[in-house]
Amino acid sequence: MFAVVRMRGQVNVRGEIEDTLGMLRLHKVNHCVFLADNPNNRGMIQKAKDYIAYGTIDADTLADVIAKRGRLEGDERVTDAYVKENTDFDSIKAFAEALVSGNAKINDVPGLKPVFRLHPPRKGHAGIKRTAQQGGVLGNHGEDIKTLLNKMR
Repeated sequence: MFAVVRMRGQVNVRGEIEDTLGMLRLHKVNHCVFLADNPNNRGMIQKAKDYIAYGTIDADTLADVIAKRGRLEGDERVTDAYVKENTDFDSIKAFAEALVSGNAKINDVPGLKPVFRLHPPRKGHAGIKRTAQQGGVLGNHGEDIKTLLNKMR
């Protein structure tokens, strides 16, 4: 499962890349989505790699993001009690583990918004014009995406 965060705005973005970001539901800077690892999503991520930061996410980090930044319709927070009451899962952590393993989808929790609005990173980020391998934040972070998500909690 991928965590994808939009890092750059929409000024001077080619139309086809803006369309791809729209299909990924990344309309604004610092918005995050979680995507399954399949060829369609990989292709869209590859096309938009100069405007996003992405990497593979583990269940603990996913549960942390859902608990802190997950919102229901009406801008209410997602709680363990809500997840237990409205789904087959006992907690947010159990839901996150099922999501990472591919046994659940984000819309299995009724009313949970698929886009997570994150804060700008604490202490700033390393730059939005260079890739992660060059010392910036764009592109593939691999397992280190959890560090970026922790800074943006």
